[in-house]
Amino acid sequence: MFILLSILGGFLILTVGAEALVRGASQIALRLGLTPLLIGLTIVAFGTSAPELAVSVKSAIAGNSGIALGNVIGSNIANIGLILGITALIRPIKIESQMVRRDIPIMIAASLLFWSLLLDGGLSFWDGAILSALLVAYLTFSYLTAEKQTDDDIEDAQQNPMLSVLFIVIGISMLVGGGILFVDGAVAMAKSFGISEVIIGLTIVAIGTSMPELVTSIVAALKGQSDIAIGNVVGSNIFNVLGILGVTALIHPIIGSEISNLDWAAMIALAVLLLPFAYTGLRIGRREASLLIAGYVAYIGYIVSQAV
Repeated sequence: MFILLSILGGFLILTVGAEALVRGASQIALRLGLTPLLIGLTIVAFGTSAPELAVSVKSAIAGNSGIALGNVIGSNIANIGLILGITALIRPIKIESQMVRRDIPIMIAASLLFWSLLLDGGLSFWDGAILSALLVAYLTFSYLTAEKQTDDDIEDAQQNPMLSVLFIVIGISMLVGGGILFVDGAVAMAKSFGISEVIIGLTIVAIGTSMPELVTSIVAALKGQSDIAIGNVVGSNIFNVLGILGVTALIHPIIGSEISNLDWAAMIALAVLLLPFAYTGLRIGRREASLLIAGYVAYIGYIVSQAV
């Protein structure tokens, strides 16, 4: 009963936190004259990735590298195949040309770099330093090259700026708390069935820590904030690799021998597949969404069948 309440309670907290984060972030974007896409790629993406950071650091320190790595790889797969798929199935997502030209290619490059750094069997302190430095470079470059909104857009901001910041802080806090609560309940349930660490990391933990992205992207899409919805997914995937793994490796080395070639292939393939999907008509429609979901279901079905 406690496990079930943990899962349901975590999901409820996630839903309320996502609403607060999207509301606060969109108003801050207007106030600062920044585009919703930049806010989605940064504040919203990092906020929804906070549970992944907490889980990965905690797992690495405890010596559970399988969960730490499986969490990031599984989350990146889930973000595109499941989160973006479900969001676009509910409401097709418009794509800014900048996303196709710059941010999706950067996500693909980060995924390939992640794979290459793990070829020696793990991520060292210096690997973490490289990833963290690249994250800082990406954020700086994104801010310096971001398009600014017009004065009319800025005047449309109705909410007090301090209230917007409060919404963001509350939203992120609830996403972290709700995500951890959801994951703890889900992991406890999975372990009771004797499921392995890597499988738990790639599936239960990955989906659980991706729940903030799912709820936030759906809320943003329903509010007509497509830039925040897509920016949240792509930005989260970039942050998962450069930020979460970077910080985690700086704190404690990560061993990566348990990750299979299929997991790498699925993560990189979905990242690459998103580029032509986004380029065609600059939108992710329901047809593309169905293909993304089908690919994710096939991947999960296969790894679960191998674990049984």
